[in-house]
Amino acid sequence: MRTRFAPSPTGRLHLGHVLAARVAHSLARKAEGIFLLRHEDIDGPRVREEFYEGIEEDLKWLGLDWDGEPLRQTGRIPAYETALHALKERNLVYPCFCTRREIQEEWARIGAAPQGPEAPVYPGTCRYLTEKSRREKVRSGIPYAWRLDADKAGVLTGPLTFHDLRFGEIPVDPKLLGDVVLARKDIGTAYHLAVVVDDAFQEITHVTRGEDLLSSTHVHRLLQELLDLPEPIYLHHELVVDENGNRLAKRNAALSIATLRERGMTPAEVLSMIKP
Repeated sequence: MRTRFAPSPTGRLHLGHVLAARVAHSLARKAEGIFLLRHEDIDGPRVREEFYEGIEEDLKWLGLDWDGEPLRQTGRIPAYETALHALKERNLVYPCFCTRREIQEEWARIGAAPQGPEAPVYPGTCRYLTEKSRREKVRSGIPYAWRLDADKAGVLTGPLTFHDLRFGEIPVDPKLLGDVVLARKDIGTAYHLAVVVDDAFQEITHVTRGEDLLSSTHVHRLLQELLDLPEPIYLHHELVVDENGNRLAKRNAALSIATLRERGMTPAEVLSMIKP
């Protein structure tokens, strides 16, 4: 068994992170398996060296030791470009030249933003551009991202499922999140593509993460099938929430592990604040 904890070094760890790390760590250690640390650091200027160090310091303090050297996604860009090229070769992605404002204007034009489980779904504006129009836009220097053509992907893969240790067997809905971005305008990858490529590279057998990412797994199973990558088992655990029932985020500085340590709490006391 091989699991991983994959935080973004854009801030210090909070209790929600600790739950995610603990679930992955416990699952691996109980099976005498491997627990890996991956820094998902493709988030541009928000990433700071001090946060890499802080994450590792907090994990060590909590006793959540990992195996081997931590992986940094910024050192893996060529692997993501190779995967994206494979999808381009099969005409499964298309360049998207839309700005956020243009997408909002398109939603307004059609009367409402198509809603997905995580956010409004991209309306597909650039999917319908002709090849000539795309080439002209590229030549003119307009920045663009690469989006997955969910319709084509779903037709090509046929029916898929994934298995979750908490929710059971789940049928994949290729269109659930729409045509997601696989490579941003400023870097040659984005979350959905990078996480799938890295899970395969690190030979992750069990992907554990919060239930807020359950919908993303529909996209990830598509990409695994399209790129001929192995299918892991999933465990989407509950989230740590505040007194109002809101999911914890990096803005909850009062519940950061660094702050709790400064208050004199022990690792055992911090771990007791979350479910095992």
